[in-house]
Amino acid sequence: MKAAVLEAYNQPLVVKQVADPELAPDGVILKLEATGICRSDWHGWAGHMPSSIRSFPHILGHEMSGVVEQVGSGIRNFKKGDRVIVPFSQGDGTCPHCQAGHHNVCDSMKMVGFSFDGGFAEYIHIPNADLNLLHLPDGVDFLTASAMGCRFMTAFHGVVAQGSVRPGEWVAVYGAGGVGLSAIQIATAAGANVIAVDIADDKLEFAKRLGAVATINSKNVKAPEAVKELTKGGANVTIDALGIQDTFLNSLFSLNKRGRHVQIGLSSNPNGGMTPVPLNLMIMNELTIAGSVSMPIPEYREMLQMVETGKLEPGKLVTKQIALEEINAAFDDMTNYAGFGVTVITKF
Repeated sequence: MKAAVLEAYNQPLVVKQVADPELAPDGVILKLEATGICRSDWHGWAGHMPSSIRSFPHILGHEMSGVVEQVGSGIRNFKKGDRVIVPFSQGDGTCPHCQAGHHNVCDSMKMVGFSFDGGFAEYIHIPNADLNLLHLPDGVDFLTASAMGCRFMTAFHGVVAQGSVRPGEWVAVYGAGGVGLSAIQIATAAGANVIAVDIADDKLEFAKRLGAVATINSKNVKAPEAVKELTKGGANVTIDALGIQDTFLNSLFSLNKRGRHVQIGLSSNPNGGMTPVPLNLMIMNELTIAGSVSMPIPEYREMLQMVETGKLEPGKLVTKQIALEEINAAFDDMTNYAGFGVTVITKF
């Protein structure tokens, strides 16, 4: 099969022929129809996640959808020809967290495209597929499915489950990349008034088209002050979709009393994201900070239903469709923070 292969950190991916994946009894082999390119892929390519990529060569890619090509002898829930979407985080189904429905924090969690070869290829093998694969509703196409593969479902979990965003609340989203734009659309659909904060005017303009009622360019003004002025006291919820110290702290300083902060953006700092925290502000204003990673399997059903009925439109995030051979240009754009929206590979 053809694949884009990572042979060394920070080096162009090599598009070449590699061996087809082998089928395990509990696994499914998919023919991929669409794979999104996420900043997490870029972090992996840049060497920011060395504990996740154990050896080279390696195939990245974790936002994918496709058609079942082969099923293992132990598979009960899928058959050849089924249309499916692949959750990013893969649980083993046996730990206490999985059994409580929180597969995204499984004690033995595996991540597609990191723990094992991913979707920058024509085919992929998904282990433990009866647990870690989902049927794609007939009303959702492959492009839309791959647009929600990681960033959209991560934002959904952050907004709905971790942030508990309610109608009429003010939500400030720091960072208008893939996760941030997804959070803006989802929080808007939940009935919130959303403020988008970024340093790029084109991303902020796109955020307006996705439902943001106001935008703030933090290069020009002090964002926390601007948020508090717009909301007459501070946001009920803030979401840091970027993961740097400035956006984390500005998110906290943007909150009203008893506000809730959701941290989705991962830090690329080698110290694991260690950063100062304004403890006195947290205590006196009774602020809450919640981490948010990926999304547990049970929440997918609600999200997919909202997409199928048109309440959510992740396809609107897609700004570019490319061939697998164009993947290095997409990574260059991420390195230079160029462009906006979601890029999806649709030609393999």
